[in-house]
Amino acid sequence: MEKLNENGFQLSVKLSEPTLVAPAEETKKGMYFLSNLDQNIAVIVRTVYCFKTPEKGNEKAVEVIKNALKKVLVHYYPLAGRLSISSEGKLIVDCTGEGALFVEAGANCSMEEIGDITKPDPGTLGKLVYDIPGAKHILQMPPLVAQVTKFKCGGFALGLCMNHCMFDGIGAMEFVNSWGEVARGLPLSIPPILDRSILKARNPPKIEHLHQEFADIKDKSSTNSLYEDEMVYRSFCFDPEKLKQLKMKAMEDGALESCTTFEVLSAFVWIARTKALKMLPDQETKLLFSVDGRAKFNPPLPKGYCGNGIVLTNSVCQAGELTDKPFSYAVRLIQDAIKMVTDSYMRSAIDYFEVTRARPSLACTLLITTWSRLSFHTTDFGWGEPVLSGPVSLPEKEVILFLSHGQERRNINVLLGLPAPVMKIFQDLMQI
Repeated sequence: MEKLNENGFQLSVKLSEPTLVAPAEETKKGMYFLSNLDQNIAVIVRTVYCFKTPEKGNEKAVEVIKNALKKVLVHYYPLAGRLSISSEGKLIVDCTGEGALFVEAGANCSMEEIGDITKPDPGTLGKLVYDIPGAKHILQMPPLVAQVTKFKCGGFALGLCMNHCMFDGIGAMEFVNSWGEVARGLPLSIPPILDRSILKARNPPKIEHLHQEFADIKDKSSTNSLYEDEMVYRSFCFDPEKLKQLKMKAMEDGALESCTTFEVLSAFVWIARTKALKMLPDQETKLLFSVDGRAKFNPPLPKGYCGNGIVLTNSVCQAGELTDKPFSYAVRLIQDAIKMVTDSYMRSAIDYFEVTRARPSLACTLLITTWSRLSFHTTDFGWGEPVLSGPVSLPEKEVILFLSHGQERRNINVLLGLPAPVMKIFQDLMQI
């Protein structure tokens, strides 16, 4: 388990016995419905927040965070339940009220010694998030697991392990920020709307769109065999100047009226990854990314809706077109994928899952996850905003993550893992 990180440092964490933290008051029991948008992405997401302030040590950190958890679980009671399978064969929450799993831990070093947590490093950061011994699948894991690790310098880390079926990024951020508000004795600024039945499938279901996000592409280029090499994780920083250059490159042939940072950055990394994996010109390649549907539903989802309000959209083209056509071509594909997301498309995606139970296929696919618009950095339990926050690892090898950081959070860090020889090519292609 011990693993050296890049600067040769070894993090050792001593764990106390895990305890269950139940809601402070009696909460509603029974089965809690999860929508088809929740079913689709039941992956485990691990995040770490590091806090440190000169005025205040970490002596009370465990007590404050644990007490606030008891209170916030009253509002978010399904998190104190357990995942189960319904009679329809879908995920559902059994609201037992038994509680979230909580672990107290101590580290052998100061927080600074763990290095740059903005880059996923499962070897080091994984020790700050509790893994349930012997849990082989998500039904054996509580929806929320929290670990508070105290460092010798007076700082502490909160490591969270949550199932994506409970929240998307916006919902998770609202939950963690509510937990922080309770810790500071404040009322919740965004009380959660727990009812997910507003996203029930229609009866009878109506599939009105072509849902290529589920299409299984044939790997003619044998890209999968490349992944037998050792995986290397890197982060690439795009500052406002670089992002401006990408936008100028997208606009230079006059094919586009406008473009956003997300569109140009996604196009740029999609092209670079396709080239680095040496896909054959006639190889189909797919880009998947989620769009926040909260405002696009008709009527819009209420503020505080705590389930997944994101829907996956996609773009599919041949690798040769992507790499040979002007940059504006790839940007336009992404713009079209965003435009495709309407109320009718999202309802159709919900119904598609109802009929087929299909999961999105990641064959010859790049899945981009954007955390750059999420304000996880505003979470405050009474020790100020986190000095650092970030994911422990990337959920799948096909995932690239966009995170914002730096002055006014205007830089975007692009995080990804690729087989070592492929990363070497990708790295060279990142020069603008």
